[in-house]
Amino acid sequence: MAVKITTEYMDMLNKAVEREFGVAVQYFLQHAKMEKIKKREIPENILLDKTVYDAVGKILHDISIQEMKHAAAIMERIYYLGGEATTKGDKPVTGDTISEFAKLGVVAEEEALTLYRQIIDVAGKMGDWETRELFEKIYGEEEAHLFKFQEYTSFQDEKEEPYKVPMPEWRKIFTQDYYDLLNKAVAAEIAGIIQYTNQHEKAAFLELRKKTTALETVTDTNLQGVVSKTLKDIFMAEMKHLEAISERIYLVDGECVTKPDPLPKVGKTVIDMLRLDHALESSSILLYRQIIAEALKRGDTATRKIFEDIVVQEEEHFWTFDDFVR
Repeated sequence: MAVKITTEYMDMLNKAVEREFGVAVQYFLQHAKMEKIKKREIPENILLDKTVYDAVGKILHDISIQEMKHAAAIMERIYYLGGEATTKGDKPVTGDTISEFAKLGVVAEEEALTLYRQIIDVAGKMGDWETRELFEKIYGEEEAHLFKFQEYTSFQDEKEEPYKVPMPEWRKIFTQDYYDLLNKAVAAEIAGIIQYTNQHEKAAFLELRKKTTALETVTDTNLQGVVSKTLKDIFMAEMKHLEAISERIYLVDGECVTKPDPLPKVGKTVIDMLRLDHALESSSILLYRQIIAEALKRGDTATRKIFEDIVVQEEEHFWTFDDFVR
């Protein structure tokens, strides 16, 4: 390695990963929460196909995806430098209104810009030009996020009015123990997203090396490359699962957890990764079948259908990993 890497420097890069994971989840859950607060229509939006909530929700969704790409790019650099990328994330804070979303976003982006200026400075002094260039690019994008959030900090939110009629009977099925069960799915999806993203970058780095057969040389790929692409595809599916589950929880007036459970694990080798992913999908399938049974018992048809669709895809993921580890 042309650049001598210190523990302190690697910790600083991993702090950036933690920040990116944290805000990616924060903005994504805020995006999902828009379906709930969208019920408080602003009068001038009533006749429009797209409300202000749709517009801001798309902004949050797009920024969340960009933050995940930042995390992936930083992890890729960490692995290239010989380090181990973290699976931790800063604690997300969601809020309840557009103006709160924006103010929290301003705080998060300002913290990021402070940290990234430090990393750019240190990387330059160490002669790590690639890392410096990476963070200069990310810095510009984070600054754009800051400016976008600043546009909405003074937004006049509609107040949430109390229900003017008694709680309808069908909504009484949404008890705290039910929310807790649904949130186990949220925590599992966050765990999968972080785990698969990290593994994707680690496997992608391994793809650059270890061509040991003529077939690998001719096809310019190997097991690591195949697994890396597979993990990326599955990661994208898990993001859609998180969106569907969190939107449902918010829509029925629940709150979503923000911590992964179980804790994400990466593995030292590609086969280690696949075994960990195989086990994670297996536990998720059992959990989601439990949720389907509970939703059926309570008569919660909408939630049951969401999880029936998700469990089919999770079983496909399970069998994909099973092909490698059996």
